[in-house]
Amino acid sequence: MLTKEDTVLVLIDIQGRLAEIVHDSEFVISNIVKSAEGAQILGLPVLWLEQYPKGLGPTVEKITKSLPNQKPIEKITFSAYDTPEFVEQLEATGRKKVLLAGIETHICVYQTAAHLIHNGYEVEVLADCVSSRTEKSHQIGLQKMMQLGVKVTTVEMALFEMLQIAKGDQFKAISKLVK
Repeated sequence: MLTKEDTVLVLIDIQGRLAEIVHDSEFVISNIVKSAEGAQILGLPVLWLEQYPKGLGPTVEKITKSLPNQKPIEKITFSAYDTPEFVEQLEATGRKKVLLAGIETHICVYQTAAHLIHNGYEVEVLADCVSSRTEKSHQIGLQKMMQLGVKVTTVEMALFEMLQIAKGDQFKAISKLVK
């Protein structure tokens, strides 16, 4: 089970034109913003990656606005785990459960999930926060992750799972966020 004390949110490559042309783009970006804002409400660390920003462009503005005071980790590898700065920052959190969001499901998200699992992390992919250019590639990416032992969840499910109680300021803020 996810808890806010041992979970980290990882956002992968939600950038430029590619973010606009993936399947169900607006829905996915909206949910990624909810995941980032929810993570901050719950006090989760957020690691945010950009694939070759000089070529692909910056992260979508709606997402960068939801991550004030944070900077992305630049990478050129498909798997975030092949980028030493990411591994250092992930290990520094001391957390072993990783929530994944981003694009594309079947490439960078899948390869990151595979490496995380191989290196002893528990991984859950936010199915409503990942996408690919085609629905088929997205579905195959999710299937391959599940075959590796990655669990599938949604933003709302994960946030309420970590919240665990239906009262207090965090509950009010999360409830408002997901409506």
